[in-house]
Amino acid sequence: MLVLLASTFAVASVRASGSSTGLESLTAMSYRGTTTITDSTTTDSSIGSGTTLENSPAPDLAQLAPNNGLGSSKVPSAHVPTPSGNSLAKSNPGFFGFNGLTHRDQRLAGTGSYVNTQFSLEPPDQGLCASSNFLVETVNTALAVYSSAGARLKGPTAINQFFGLKPEVIRASPPVFGDFASDPRCYHDPTTDAWYFTVLQIDTNPSTGAFGPRSHLELAVSTTGDPAGVWNLFELDVTDDGAGGTPSHAGCPCFGDQPLIGADANGFYVSTNEFSISLLNGQGGTYVGAQLYAMSKTILAAGALPTVVQINAAGTLSSFGGIDFSVQPSTTPPGGSYATNTEFLLSTPDILNLLTNRLALWALTGTSSLNSATPNLTLTVTIVGSEVYGVPPNSEQKDGFRPLGTVVIPALGGNPGKLELLQTNDHRMQQLVYADGKLWSAVTTAVAFKNSPIQAGIAFFILSPSLAGGTLTGSMVKQGYVAVVGESVFFPSIGVNSAGKGVMTFTLAGPDFFPSAAYTTIDAVNGAGAIHTAAPGALPEDGFTGYLFFGASNRAARWGDYSAAVAAPNGSIWLAVEYIPNLQRTQNANWGTFISNVTQ
Repeated sequence: MLVLLASTFAVASVRASGSSTGLESLTAMSYRGTTTITDSTTTDSSIGSGTTLENSPAPDLAQLAPNNGLGSSKVPSAHVPTPSGNSLAKSNPGFFGFNGLTHRDQRLAGTGSYVNTQFSLEPPDQGLCASSNFLVETVNTALAVYSSAGARLKGPTAINQFFGLKPEVIRASPPVFGDFASDPRCYHDPTTDAWYFTVLQIDTNPSTGAFGPRSHLELAVSTTGDPAGVWNLFELDVTDDGAGGTPSHAGCPCFGDQPLIGADANGFYVSTNEFSISLLNGQGGTYVGAQLYAMSKTILAAGALPTVVQINAAGTLSSFGGIDFSVQPSTTPPGGSYATNTEFLLSTPDILNLLTNRLALWALTGTSSLNSATPNLTLTVTIVGSEVYGVPPNSEQKDGFRPLGTVVIPALGGNPGKLELLQTNDHRMQQLVYADGKLWSAVTTAVAFKNSPIQAGIAFFILSPSLAGGTLTGSMVKQGYVAVVGESVFFPSIGVNSAGKGVMTFTLAGPDFFPSAAYTTIDAVNGAGAIHTAAPGALPEDGFTGYLFFGASNRAARWGDYSAAVAAPNGSIWLAVEYIPNLQRTQNANWGTFISNVTQ
């Protein structure tokens, strides 16, 4: 059993109340009205078949990570994990599933003035949340509502339309560029029966598409337990340049990349990676640091404006020789016990390193004060020793019919596109659950097998946190790897019910597999089991982001950037992940998503 390295590293603590620390502020949130999810009715097959103003001019935001594997197909072999590998299951007991949103759905989403205003986007950035009767699925940049039986009830709706933002692009002459939105997430809270939905927003110049001057966190909260009904809209300025009631951070104006969400008994939490907006325009800039926003979930559910506490965690891990990045807040499943007055978080402290054997464990205490006008919070962090994990290589995939790469590109005057690789990004912490008194999470990592090239696998962690007398401690209960000899698995998410029974979802791909939706069961005693195929991929990834003709430099198509898994009130686990189906596609991309439910 591994324990927290409390004897080696001093615990860092940041007060989030009072003006003396300079690390926190009370940030003003604004109310923007109401919205509903609408049905898209566009069926024009010509939409999405061109190349002009079709693919988003937005840069690859994953490239802004302090370290990732996007440019490399190999990592150093010394100390790379060498797991034994998981077997492949031959059946899926207690399982059912259905196709979710596809690229075609995303591209055609929008009604009225939003018709034909969507860019073609990769990757989907999968989000999923569930109650007893409903599911909400979201991707870049659309969302839909389903029944628990898998019937689509509403959508797909363009995210910009849902939030009342300007359309992504109006294909006029000259074109008009609108709000950039990305990284959607959603959460259903079992105590308030409200749905919470977040997305990153960045202003653009309507004439040139250049980014700025400001950026916001858009937040929608349902007014009832029916996500097909009315939602309240809130907005938080995250530019952090001293204007608009924001704190002044060096390196800003900024945007809050990849918002991560969580909740405890009292609060709703959002963590972002703060970067200079100038980076998006090729003008240089910096990574400022992780930002944590805390607010009352019950006040939001009532449609009122809460007091929002912003904690600037930049530099918090410097005394540990680490960096604050993608600090994952946790959620608690229906029927589960919340940590008392505390929200736990987890991150990879060594995102700058190719390999590491540490986790950063965070605790935000005093969360019951979020229901007051003067919250009094304390953020504490320490280091946990772990198994080795690190930057994964890009994934191979099985070859097959690729009309964009082998037919369309040559017809447009280019050379046929080579079979794409799939980006697995880096070893940042993925979705975090606090269940059965433990924290459950996973990362994509490099793994190695004898006589095989280094490939992408998964490292998972189940640890028991403890906070007594202001001292943050804990122990590793179970850890291990998920891997397949000769193939890759990546972008994991773990859903866990209140009894501590979990299911992990991820993509499975490699020389013998088209990109497929897969999962494994997991618990704190046995770890991860055999790998089940939820939906076998039918074709290779054949999207624009991996082809030289469209500007790719390394054959690696965007994938992920994350999946989703969440427990239902009945204890089953809902999963959502990207794969390649054999469904109607657009010219420029063929990704799809698969939603499934597993009962153990």
